[in-house]
Amino acid sequence: MKHVLESVESQFEMFQILNEDGKIVNKDDMPDLSDDELRELMKRMVYTRVLDQRSIALNRQGRLGFYAPTAGQEASQLGSHFALEKEDYILPGYRDVPQLIWHGLPLYQAFLFSKGHFHGNQMPEGMNALPPQIIIGAQYVQAAGVGLGLKMRGKKSVAITYTGDGGTSQGDFYEGMNFAGAYGANNIFIVQNNGFAISVPREKQTAAKTLAQKAIAAGIEGIQVDGMDVLAVYAATKYARERAIAGEGPMLIETMTYRYGPHTMSGDDPTRYRSQDLDSEWEKKDPLVRFRKFLESKKLWTEEDENQVIEQAKEDIKEAIKKADQYPKQKVTDLISNMFETLPQNLQEQMEEYKAKESK
Repeated sequence: MKHVLESVESQFEMFQILNEDGKIVNKDDMPDLSDDELRELMKRMVYTRVLDQRSIALNRQGRLGFYAPTAGQEASQLGSHFALEKEDYILPGYRDVPQLIWHGLPLYQAFLFSKGHFHGNQMPEGMNALPPQIIIGAQYVQAAGVGLGLKMRGKKSVAITYTGDGGTSQGDFYEGMNFAGAYGANNIFIVQNNGFAISVPREKQTAAKTLAQKAIAAGIEGIQVDGMDVLAVYAATKYARERAIAGEGPMLIETMTYRYGPHTMSGDDPTRYRSQDLDSEWEKKDPLVRFRKFLESKKLWTEEDENQVIEQAKEDIKEAIKKADQYPKQKVTDLISNMFETLPQNLQEQMEEYKAKESK
């Protein structure tokens, strides 16, 4: 059976449109995006890179709590989101806050999520998304349920979910895809393969040559995409969405990407498990640099354009963190009342106890 395995794995070649120099290497699959849409995609990537830099600084100042850096994964995150519609549902992992922001989550609420405030998990009315999932891979099972619900209601929309390469080692990953495949649910499953599950290299998690090939066991299509190429990620996600709403079932997309920072700001030190040579290799593939070169060659992007986005992002972040800092502090009674519609006896007693404490 070795030749069967090798023949299957050899078919998963990485899909790419722009090379590292920002030149088109795959004209046939170039997405039909207008000049304005291309510029908008670049704006979002630059804005999100600034947001990541400022969020790291705010975390170090003690003004934010939990934070998972996103630099390096902008093409994977924003390219996939750009292919979605407002009616689509996002079921994110904890690193996928940028997609929520561009889907409609106010920036100050994203900061409240980081602070652990319950309002940071309350999606605005009309925004189709669930709060970021902290349990690794659990959102895959949830997404399968949402995707099936959309199909049963005849909706022309999808449920998209994300996890990292480490998430593919979880049972929920397989269960969610298998369920969605069996029922032909309206799903897009994205694995953002940044090479390390916290500190464990991908090659130590699985003997599989690619993560995309794991789609075969669920009977669905799978593709490996250059996750540093925003146009390739967009094109693959758009294709997956069109298939799903046409009733052709879910799809798995593996994006080959890299996180430049630590796994989270909660004590991870990537220098202990990643080499400087590896970091340097991936820095040459920076999704912002690659897309910037492409746009500049088309006379669609200038240094002035980029500086304007950077300044706007800084101003928005300044206002949002100020609002988050001034937001009413979360109380124990808020936690208790948010857990149950009707409180059991033991929590009723605790509610009265903490109401008395908080009134002092």
